[in-house]
Amino acid sequence: MKPLGWWLRHVHELLESSMARALDAESLTRRHWQVLNTIARGARTPEEVDSALAPFVATDGSMTAKVADLRARGWVAETGELTEAGREAHARVEERVEAFRTAVTTGISDDDYRTTIRTLERCAANLERH
Repeated sequence: MKPLGWWLRHVHELLESSMARALDAESLTRRHWQVLNTIARGARTPEEVDSALAPFVATDGSMTAKVADLRARGWVAETGELTEAGREAHARVEERVEAFRTAVTTGISDDDYRTTIRTLERCAANLERH
């Protein structure tokens, strides 16, 4: 049996590459999607986006460039809200992301999924104490 770290890394790599394929039709990266979705949920400034995506900012740096790219596409207004085109793009991409998430968890019961998440949370809490 392979150890937990091997599976975490393997699943992470598969999630990243599969998500990239799901977002490719819109020429987006996973971080673009996260920024777009964060703005759709109410973040209005690059600082609010960075705060909401703090774990990713810690490894990837500020999401300001992603916000700027979405503005250049006409998806984010100067006010920080999604434009009509941005709301339409968000809806299109959200549909793809939901289909992706469904495909990832096919054959996994809700109970098994919750158990997996609780187990990973416990592993993280154990590691954070060290």
